[in-house]
Amino acid sequence: MTNIEPHAPRGTELYLPKGTASNAQYTVDIDPKGAGWDYSALRIVELEPGGTHTFTAGDSEWIVLPLQGGCTVQIGTEEFQLLGRESVFASATDFAYVPRDAQAKIASGAGGRFALAGAKCERRLPARYGPAPEVPIEERGSGNRLRHIRNFASADAFDCDKLIAVEVITPGGNWSSYPPHKHDETRPGEESELEEIYYYEIDGPNGFGYQRVSPSREGGSDVLAEVRSGDIVLVPDGWHGPSVAQPGHAMYYLNVMAGPGEGREWRICFHPDHVEGAGGYR
Repeated sequence: MTNIEPHAPRGTELYLPKGTASNAQYTVDIDPKGAGWDYSALRIVELEPGGTHTFTAGDSEWIVLPLQGGCTVQIGTEEFQLLGRESVFASATDFAYVPRDAQAKIASGAGGRFALAGAKCERRLPARYGPAPEVPIEERGSGNRLRHIRNFASADAFDCDKLIAVEVITPGGNWSSYPPHKHDETRPGEESELEEIYYYEIDGPNGFGYQRVSPSREGGSDVLAEVRSGDIVLVPDGWHGPSVAQPGHAMYYLNVMAGPGEGREWRICFHPDHVEGAGGYR
């Protein structure tokens, strides 16, 4: 179980407006210690044309995911060319996997924004390239619960040690991350414990969405936040959902998850009060 006492002081709050998790290197920098948990991490680096960024993986595995623009990723003697994309709303993207205990250099001729989705891990897997055409894309739900999921690093799509990461596009006016669900305890075959990060972008100026996280136990996480581009919500526990997109403004979120389970399973429990008629999940 994530080691967080109810109402205990924490290095960060669960809702992080744009800019509140930034530093000199990253526009977003969330590590396990600052989040008050053990595994999940997210960084976002912005590069000017011709810019470079070098980082050490340390005890974590990372995926370099272009949010806007393309880049090269050099990992030891290997180099991967990422074509990237115009924006997160344009398409799925290619990506690069950086193993633990490696050093990586990101370079972008035209500049761009690049997410580093990470998880503290044990195994050192090989550096790899993930082609955009091989990213599994699915639709979930129907009607105003329809959303589009890009499973670029889901447990069954790409091999990692601990990291699970997906992208979700919710059309304007729709609900996603629904019905509310949780994964905050280990119950073999039923539920796996995973810490989760939501990073949001909203299509169009002045767009916004809403995110709900409700307690699954006494003193647990309780969030109702209006979210805009660059905002973050941390989910150490609790029923998360719905995520609601403003009409006329599609909502994107990047989910980064990791936990102690050996099998890298994403097993969730739905809120019993909201399952009937929900029309799909997540």
